[in-house]
Amino acid sequence: MRSTTVFTFLSLVSASLAGTYNRRLRTVGEGFYEDFTFEAIPDPTHGRVNYVNRETAERFNLTFGGGETFILRSDHDTPLDPAGPGRSSVRLKSVMQYVNHVAVFDIRHMPEGCGTWPAVWEVGDNWPHGGEIDILEGVNDKGPNAVTLHTNEGCMMHRDRQGQRTDSVVVEENCDVAAKGNVGCPTRLGDAKSYGTPFNANGGGHYAVERSPQFIKVWFWPRGDPALPEDAAKGAKVVNTDAWGEPAAFFPANSCNIDEKFGPQNIIINLTFCGDWAGSVFNQDGCLGDCIAHVNGNPSAFQNAFFDFASISTYLP
Repeated sequence: MRSTTVFTFLSLVSASLAGTYNRRLRTVGEGFYEDFTFEAIPDPTHGRVNYVNRETAERFNLTFGGGETFILRSDHDTPLDPAGPGRSSVRLKSVMQYVNHVAVFDIRHMPEGCGTWPAVWEVGDNWPHGGEIDILEGVNDKGPNAVTLHTNEGCMMHRDRQGQRTDSVVVEENCDVAAKGNVGCPTRLGDAKSYGTPFNANGGGHYAVERSPQFIKVWFWPRGDPALPEDAAKGAKVVNTDAWGEPAAFFPANSCNIDEKFGPQNIIINLTFCGDWAGSVFNQDGCLGDCIAHVNGNPSAFQNAFFDFASISTYLP
């Protein structure tokens, strides 16, 4: 059995080993119960959600781990009392913390539907001072995916930066959460299959993040993409990110001190509803009525509000 002790890794990538990382964990099936903890906490984003503990999640089949499948979903059977708690769902936090690292997420299905706000991300302690990296995130089934950094003041990303896929679009330059209502500095991916219903219809795909003192990179390869590197696809014991091609999103350190703005971080996987983002753009995204009323009164609308993970592989330099 692997240790549940929290490790913080502060390794630096040497010039001779740049791009080469060794596998630390490969999480599949029931391994999610060992490598992640359940955060039954009030939602920091003020969603219409009730995050439950592991016992409750397993009892009501909100999580399931077996073979090479891990499911994380919301309740989709229960109409809610408007005066009671929100829709039951799950928020997972990795046991390990990471600094310089690579993480590869093989995801077959992600939550979809109006009112949903799913995310796969990394966050440090004492937010926003430890930084935040949003790898897969969006609301109300409105794609494509936005890869976003959130920091305290003093982290900028130039719109004309080179090194990312040319079909991706830099939306905002200032990563400071205090600027423009915590938009951060998102890069909107050019591939419609990167999020929501198109992502699921294609069988999902692979996301990968690399963090080093020089940059933060995020790649996306849709299922069946011939450009998917073999080492990333198979969760190899050693990966070489220098051979992975241009990332979908690239955040260089030349205008943002990554070591200063990003501390040790945990991987978070969660599904909330409405809240500060999904609720505020509910009608703008083409959803009808009131977000909270929709979540309360239409449980069957969330039958497809689930993650299906084949694996998560994490690597250290």
